[in-house]
Amino acid sequence: MVLWLLILLPALAGGILLLSGRRANAAAAPLAVAVAVALLGLAVAATVLRPAVEVPALEGIPAGLAVDGLAALAVMTVSAIFLAVVVFSSADIGRQEARARFFGLMLLFVAAMLITVTSTGTLTLLGSWEVMGAVSYALIGYWWPDAGRVKSATLAFITTRTADLGMYLAAGAALAGGAAGLRLDALAGMPSGWRDVALAGLALAALGKSAQLPFSFWLSHAMAGPSPVSALLHSATMVAAGGYLLLRIEPGMAATGWLGAAVAWIGALTALLLGAVAFAQRDLKQLLAASTCSQIGFIVLAAGAGSVVGGGAQFVAHAAVKSLLFLVAGAWLSYLGTKDLLELRGVARGGTHGSVGGYRTAGITFTLGVLALGGLPPLSIWTAKDAVLAGVLRQSPALYVVGLAAAAVSAAYAAKALAVVWAKPQPAPGKRRRALPTAVLLPMPVLAAAAVLLGLFGVPSIGKWWQEFLGLPNIGGPAPWELAVSGLVALAVTVWIYCQQTRRLAGEGTLLGVPAAGGTGLSGDWLGLEHAATVLISRPTMALAVSLARFDDRMLARSVDAAAVLVLKAATLTDLRLERRLSGAVGGLTSVVRKLARSARRPQTGLIYQYYAQALIVMTVLAVLFVVMR
Repeated sequence: MVLWLLILLPALAGGILLLSGRRANAAAAPLAVAVAVALLGLAVAATVLRPAVEVPALEGIPAGLAVDGLAALAVMTVSAIFLAVVVFSSADIGRQEARARFFGLMLLFVAAMLITVTSTGTLTLLGSWEVMGAVSYALIGYWWPDAGRVKSATLAFITTRTADLGMYLAAGAALAGGAAGLRLDALAGMPSGWRDVALAGLALAALGKSAQLPFSFWLSHAMAGPSPVSALLHSATMVAAGGYLLLRIEPGMAATGWLGAAVAWIGALTALLLGAVAFAQRDLKQLLAASTCSQIGFIVLAAGAGSVVGGGAQFVAHAAVKSLLFLVAGAWLSYLGTKDLLELRGVARGGTHGSVGGYRTAGITFTLGVLALGGLPPLSIWTAKDAVLAGVLRQSPALYVVGLAAAAVSAAYAAKALAVVWAKPQPAPGKRRRALPTAVLLPMPVLAAAAVLLGLFGVPSIGKWWQEFLGLPNIGGPAPWELAVSGLVALAVTVWIYCQQTRRLAGEGTLLGVPAAGGTGLSGDWLGLEHAATVLISRPTMALAVSLARFDDRMLARSVDAAAVLVLKAATLTDLRLERRLSGAVGGLTSVVRKLARSARRPQTGLIYQYYAQALIVMTVLAVLFVVMR
């Protein structure tokens, strides 16, 4: 019952809001907040009770949901972050907006995410995966009159849909390979050929959803949506869903002997290269978006290297940190009208007028979040990331070095953002700031506390409990020297970049990593991934489509037209020569039959003596024939 309520409550509430339209605008935000509060309570109950349900779907293939250790982790995280985002949205989404549509889509989206993280089989997973992708398109393109936003939503949707084809491939391979009921935990036991195809398909879909290389560029366009959408998508739901799925299928990937290593390297390279992209951004939301790719890369790295414990810790820590940072960035965008880092100089100080309407609170919580993002001890991502790297080191020292380098880059882009928001602000005469509403500020301290306190996972006793909670064997955590090395690297890079950026702002007034002469450079342009996809995939595909259309119009269509003309001419010729002769023959036969019929009617006079005479004649003729034939 708890699991059904967990899924159906947000789905039904979202459906009601969408069907009601603008008539429900006034009630949309209070209803969404109430549902989010109930959802968090149900998540706690599901974590304690660990329910499971299964209903018939297709013949021999049930639709199953269950809450085990990993699912409980995701359910709690998703529900908590959703509540924080909905509270923020109640003030951020103006009353003149289509609030019923916004909150209805948010509720449907979180319902799809909850089904995704509790799915036990490919069939249920495929359905929720599709719904999540479709609703994300509607959320990113929420302001649909803006053609640019709709274009961004379309690009994000098509990119993820391309990778989602792997999910269909996986379902087909699982069906062909005889996976019992298409269950995810049965994939590892399939014959090697079908097993590898199924797991590779799931990995492809997960990498696309989590914006890993080479799909990362779609996340840049997802920034076109409202800030609460960015906070939800980038922290605990859609983007994180890909990393979660890889953690879920880790035993199967390990069984292939090759897929785990491939996924681990993709995650490590994404963490490193997209960290460089984040450092090169001038737009705060773009910096956070690129950092999402980078931080999710550590979850992907953990899944590939078999460090599910570390990946789970990174999932939770990143959700708290990134939702906080996006909400603060969204508040600054909504109430200051900018997301340009240079225009946000000194915003954390509370402005030239002192602590104005909560800006100091937003600045302090942003500071805690960005320090955690940079991996500084003893904050949450420091311990989570080291748990990942400890598992990686046991598998591959080379991967560990790349991961450690990625952690250093994380500290660099975090320090850059920190230096800007605490820099001496430029005077802005006559420009006053609007106070931040209480609903906007309310989630920030809670999320900041989570970003700090989740670092307790590094305490050995808590780390042991964490592994037991996930239902995984106790493999130990990072060694003290590993914690020291990563902590010192993060601290050194943070101090160095902070000082460099502060001096740069005081002197030239420019940003590190951003070309002073304008332009973006390769890193600023997201490694040219979108351009590469356009040149290598989109344009050839469109050219092929145009060529096929022309072939259809000029060859196939004309061939069909020519065949039709030939058939018509053949029909005409048949009518002229054969049909007329056949018609004449039929007419002649009909005339003969008619004459015979008339002749046969003449003896039928109705006079008995004539019938006797006719019978006598016939008998005489038969007698003569009898005599002659003898």
